[in-house]
Amino acid sequence: MKKSSIETSVGLFVLIGILCVGYLTIKLGKMDLLGDNYYSVYADFNSATGLKGGANVEMAGVKIGQIEDVVLLPNIKIARVQLKIDNDISLAVDVIASVKTAGLLGDRYLSLTPGGSDEYLVAGDSIEETESALDIEDLISKYVFSSEGE
Repeated sequence: MKKSSIETSVGLFVLIGILCVGYLTIKLGKMDLLGDNYYSVYADFNSATGLKGGANVEMAGVKIGQIEDVVLLPNIKIARVQLKIDNDISLAVDVIASVKTAGLLGDRYLSLTPGGSDEYLVAGDSIEETESALDIEDLISKYVFSSEGE
């Protein structure tokens, strides 16, 4: 009887340990189990160069969500970006989405500039005003090749 009690105690201890590790993995990994603490909106860009799923969405320098997916709409040849925005944040319909770079050569992220409208986006809506990223390589090549002729 004593051996059975010890085995049960060890099994219970291991089970609690596995549950704790699972909980910490979800919390520290910022995973969404049920997926109900955010809503999705879309933004269309002429160029979404450097944007990837998992990149930050920021407003006033504060992370308010992340990029879920970036796909090409084949019929109109533009990039559609799906954003996951925290439920606590309400976006006005005239919000502006801009592709920015963290530092000179850093990762790309999406910056949202708040609008002043009294109407707000709901899940599935699209952000109308977008600004594509400034392509540094393109600017440098234009500068280099334009000054060759002089």
